[in-house]
Amino acid sequence: MKKAILPSILLAAISMMSFVNMKFHTDVFKVDTKQSVLQWYAEKLTGKHNGTIQLAGGELNNNHGNLTGTINFDMTTISNKDMDEGEWKGKLETHIKSADFFDVAKYPTAKFVINSVTPVQFSKIQGATHTVKGLLTIKDKTNEISFDAQVKILPKSITCKGSAVVDRTKFDIKYRSKSFFPEIGDKMIYDEFTLKFDVVAIL
Repeated sequence: MKKAILPSILLAAISMMSFVNMKFHTDVFKVDTKQSVLQWYAEKLTGKHNGTIQLAGGELNNNHGNLTGTINFDMTTISNKDMDEGEWKGKLETHIKSADFFDVAKYPTAKFVINSVTPVQFSKIQGATHTVKGLLTIKDKTNEISFDAQVKILPKSITCKGSAVVDRTKFDIKYRSKSFFPEIGDKMIYDEFTLKFDVVAIL
């Protein structure tokens, strides 16, 4: 009887070890900064601007379809794309990088930590497949954000394409915000701006 029990116990132990190894195996995909694109869109009462921010690396972790990870932004690379090269373009970029906005001299990087990526059947965003939730850190201020995006998980790559609306005042960027300066008038800059992204990570 004991001889019959021992193989069963051994088989069960091997199966359990295999399950544990499978459960905790994670593939790490590195963010490809050359293929990935991050764009920003901001508006004021009298106009609007847009530009780009370069990614500074990061990784996406795939644990059998459960995605987490971190994406880093190089805030010193903030650029404007809606104006021609020249004095006004340079002044705008310098101002965005100043303490009035992102203060890149003091806070040269920002990051987004992905906590969950959940499939969705119905979304207001055309083409969206998942809801992404995580923590966005800008100027050492961290807030949770959530947005729908198109996520594709392939054997050698992961792509995430979509946009997120961010309230800048939650990150201590209050310059010309009507929420803090109600008498600002037509010099008002809207609190919310949009980050449009196309992130590519490769194994």
